[in-house]
Amino acid sequence: MDAPDLTRALDFTGRVVVVTGGTRGVGLGIACRFLEAGADVVVCGRHEPEHAVERDGRFAAFVTADVREQEQVQVLVHQVVERFGRLDVLVNNAGGSPPADTASASARFSASIIALNLIAPLLCAQAAFGVMREQDDGGTIVNISSVSGLRPTPSTAAYGAAKAGLVNLTETLAVELAPKVRVNCVSAGLVVTEQAHLFYGDDDGIAAVGRTVPLGHMADTTEIADVVLFCASPLARYVSGANIVVHGGGELPAYLGAANTPS
Repeated sequence: MDAPDLTRALDFTGRVVVVTGGTRGVGLGIACRFLEAGADVVVCGRHEPEHAVERDGRFAAFVTADVREQEQVQVLVHQVVERFGRLDVLVNNAGGSPPADTASASARFSASIIALNLIAPLLCAQAAFGVMREQDDGGTIVNISSVSGLRPTPSTAAYGAAKAGLVNLTETLAVELAPKVRVNCVSAGLVVTEQAHLFYGDDDGIAAVGRTVPLGHMADTTEIADVVLFCASPLARYVSGANIVVHGGGELPAYLGAANTPS
């Protein structure tokens, strides 16, 4: 494949992008970034958002869908193709988990978290592949994972385990869906969203947590979205099966705060 024109490599004009859970948080940031890049964007969720997803006068289409349900996923993809004629990029972003005590969390709760964060991306990938494999230029899938899948994650055990599984699913799909479809994963670190206070407290708490990150702050959603754009672009044409960790350098080892060595 020839090297892409750098002036157009991040131009998604004429491309159709689906962002699951794209009405808030990281998903909203991703959807808006693709709108800025010229893409036709479709977002989905179980409930229609209060405000339309918009950037620079361009709006994302919304489809009601619970991505844990295979039939609803198939309807979502059908509606996208019916309206736009193609599907170029799937971003499996829908996910998350409220805090829960691991020792007492119910089986039903854990199963629901795993369904949203692991099974749903598989269902969406299967449906998207059915379209992408018929297109001359295929397509690309980007799974949004988390550093919670790469390290211990107290109070969100099922979530962390599901995100770890999503990394492996990415690697497997990259083998099975090649060569028509590239599949990559972006594992996000600590991100400031509208729900950050649930985990980090008030603004002072968020700032304090940010100071533990080597780059000095928690990510904003555009810092995750930009990496997703790269993964979906021709610049990443030979990247598949990769897990790109976007965490500002990671988290400082706990022993550094406990050690009493001379400064």
